[in-house]
Amino acid sequence: MCALHISAMAASSLASQAFLRRGIRAFTSYHSIDIAKKLTQFRTFPLTAPLSSSALGICHSPHAVKGIDVSLKGVRDMETVEEIKRIVEMADRALLRREVLHTDFLTPPVLSESMSVLVKLNEIKAVAQGGYPEAERCRLSVGHPDILTSEPNNVVALSISGKFEFEPCSHGDFLGAILNTGIVRDKLGDIILQGEKGAQVLVVPEIADFLISSLSKVRYVSVTCEKIPLLDIEYVPPSTKTLKTVEASLRFDAIASAGFKISRSKMAGYISDGDVRLNWTTVTKSNTTLKTGDVISVSGKGRLKVGEINTTKKGKFAVELFRYLSCQRTGLHLLRQGLRLLQVILDHKHIPAMLLAAVKKACSIVRP
Repeated sequence: MCALHISAMAASSLASQAFLRRGIRAFTSYHSIDIAKKLTQFRTFPLTAPLSSSALGICHSPHAVKGIDVSLKGVRDMETVEEIKRIVEMADRALLRREVLHTDFLTPPVLSESMSVLVKLNEIKAVAQGGYPEAERCRLSVGHPDILTSEPNNVVALSISGKFEFEPCSHGDFLGAILNTGIVRDKLGDIILQGEKGAQVLVVPEIADFLISSLSKVRYVSVTCEKIPLLDIEYVPPSTKTLKTVEASLRFDAIASAGFKISRSKMAGYISDGDVRLNWTTVTKSNTTLKTGDVISVSGKGRLKVGEINTTKKGKFAVELFRYLSCQRTGLHLLRQGLRLLQVILDHKHIPAMLLAAVKKACSIVRP
């Protein structure tokens, strides 16, 4: 009996070894499959739904993942890479469920890279909407072309008005006031300054009513907030001032300090405080190399755009910079503000009617 048991065990062992040898030979002959690569792809692109074929023409997600890896090689910021991957995951869910899904407002770099990836995927349509044609921050809607047949209505415009004649507020003032109500930045699109009239802001529909009831002040100015049609958005391209600088390198701190006319040590302080952004991403290293088209912003200082870059005969870099000017920094706004103040003074001092009429006429000439 014991001998029979041992023989059975031996036979089982031999059979197992033979099965293992056949498995190894089969695996070796199927050398075209790169298992490690497949595992990497699935780890990079976790799906919330199982992969399956579809009679509806939905693309297989492994192909989409491979496309992502290729397309994002030039993206340096890892936060941007992760956000783009989440957007493509959302697109995959929209296809599998046959529905339209929307992102929050995206920064221009994330929007641009996401669109470049999505256009390469089969059977998917993506529509960007920021409320007006020149919008920087936009929402992205994704879905199957048979489902996403019209432009989504997923952006609401609000008008913030108050007496800003003698208390002009910056973009940061409006943004800070809105964020202080508890709303996160991703729910907000562009903020369009309108000088003494206030500002217009684009938001996701679900927070519009909350913001209307919660926003009462911007800086020291009491405000009212109301919905307006998207067609009533009044966008005026910002004024710019062209600067030129010659630098030994294209380091971030060298170009930015020249553009904002501050020392490198002060720029280093802004960077360490997290107040500096490059293409809407917080800067952590001052030695980052800049290129044409880069946008630099410093809290409280404004925004710069890098223009044409040429090499001089001495091997240095001649850089063209465009500095955006807010309306309260322009000479015309200061003149308007001074004349209105003078008009208020004259109204209370019983100045002769002829002089008062002259001041009012000057105010009407420079009226925006």
